[in-house]
Amino acid sequence: MRKQGHRARAVLAVLAAAVLGVTGCDAVGGTSPGPSGTGAQKGKPSPKPTPAWDSSPASVAAVGDSITRGFDACSVLSDCPEVSWATGSSAKVDSLAVRLLGKAKAAERSWNYAVTGARMADLPGQMAQAGTRRPGLVAVMVGANDACRSSVSAMTSVAVFRSDFEDAMSTLRRASPKAQVYVASVPNLKRLWSEGRTSPTGKQVWKLGICPSMLADADALDAAATERRNTVQQRVEAYNEVLEEVCAKDRHCRFDGGAVHDFRFGTAQLSQWDWFHPSVNGQARLAEIAYRTVTGRKA
Repeated sequence: MRKQGHRARAVLAVLAAAVLGVTGCDAVGGTSPGPSGTGAQKGKPSPKPTPAWDSSPASVAAVGDSITRGFDACSVLSDCPEVSWATGSSAKVDSLAVRLLGKAKAAERSWNYAVTGARMADLPGQMAQAGTRRPGLVAVMVGANDACRSSVSAMTSVAVFRSDFEDAMSTLRRASPKAQVYVASVPNLKRLWSEGRTSPTGKQVWKLGICPSMLADADALDAAATERRNTVQQRVEAYNEVLEEVCAKDRHCRFDGGAVHDFRFGTAQLSQWDWFHPSVNGQARLAEIAYRTVTGRKA
């Protein structure tokens, strides 16, 4: 019996040694070096991947059109970049840049390259400018002027709109491969018409040539006028589909999911001079939408 007990203890000792040999001493807190070679590399934890989206970018560049320039928000027929939803310094707006960076840093680390009247065809050039800054985030709002043309037939085609946006994104990527991009949807121009047409003053200003494809003959409700406005609206919706699709192909891009287009602008959010562009209040609402999209867990 003693011999059998001695034998059993010996077997257990051999098994224990074998197990320790397989798992390695480090597995139980030892100090011996672990195994080396390809198998050992597989066992090491891989480094955490760089997140595709950073909700705290170190700088902000803005590109786009008159909305991002604060046109008609402070005075008639003039830009007012200090109230821009993207990079403005006004406390009444609390712009995206200020919300993300703080007021002091936003003054030094944000840039506005938007141009009143710009269309998607102008975006590659603006992206080239923005790219030289190597920004942490590029805020984009463009497309309204592609639909706001002298006539329906003069609107930018969907195919050209797509090509120009793809070109703009490629231009940015060549200069700044990892810059994040926030893309705002094109506003609902038909809603802006329905709200603004309640103002006699606004309708007079519209006659100066503001978005004729949608706003011409503002009080006309006949079949031809209705079809014209519906055609413009459908084109805007098609543009938004393009923005979403192209953005989705870039891991560092977020589309707002149609939030700007779906926002129900009221008279308080429209310029008191043209009843079409955002007022200071409207700029603040756009800043809120952008901030929610940029800082949200998901796009």
